[in-house]
Amino acid sequence: MVAKSKKITSDHIISFYMAYVLEHEVVPKSVYKFCKVHQIEEVIFYKFFSSIEGLQKSVWNTFYSKTIALITKNKDYQSFSNKDKMLTFFFSFFELLTLNRSYVLFSLKYDKNLLKNMEQLKGLRKNIKEFATALIENNNEHKTSKITQHNPKLFSEGAWLQLLFILKFWMDDDSLGFEKTDVAIEKSINTIFDVFDNTPLDNIIDFGKFLFKEKMA
Repeated sequence: MVAKSKKITSDHIISFYMAYVLEHEVVPKSVYKFCKVHQIEEVIFYKFFSSIEGLQKSVWNTFYSKTIALITKNKDYQSFSNKDKMLTFFFSFFELLTLNRSYVLFSLKYDKNLLKNMEQLKGLRKNIKEFATALIENNNEHKTSKITQHNPKLFSEGAWLQLLFILKFWMDDDSLGFEKTDVAIEKSINTIFDVFDNTPLDNIIDFGKFLFKEKMA
């Protein structure tokens, strides 16, 4: 693909990169080689990204930002409960990942070192935690007693761990339309909110049964 540098945006470079790794089944060895293939001046690349690794992180940040842009277009979104906002985000986020499933699977399985694959999710982790923190802080504002307020740091970390769990579940999901992932999203989000509402037992047991059933299937 030939690109004229003066018209290049960060979204263009991200699209070029995703197509490149899927077509070549390898991450570009250098910014120089990547830019040469697409006839992009390196200075244009560095205007948006510091490195190939930085570009990889930006792909995930873009998945997040596009999801937020999509869900907030719904005029009723701001009136949703915190649980429904979280559910809406997770369902929309994984719908977007499904549209880019080949790239996601490639990027998360490319290196035998799991930690290296996870490195690209650092920006996403920050975004998810900030999203979850904002939900809890908004909820706490309406509570007069500190005893009933929730810990934003604890909740945001829990939301991130839930996303990682569902991401792994989705990667392994072989159900039609990834229906099992939808069930996992609903049950896991219900569970984390029930934990914070101090009524966890029924849903935790239900969620545990679901996971056990999937492991034994």
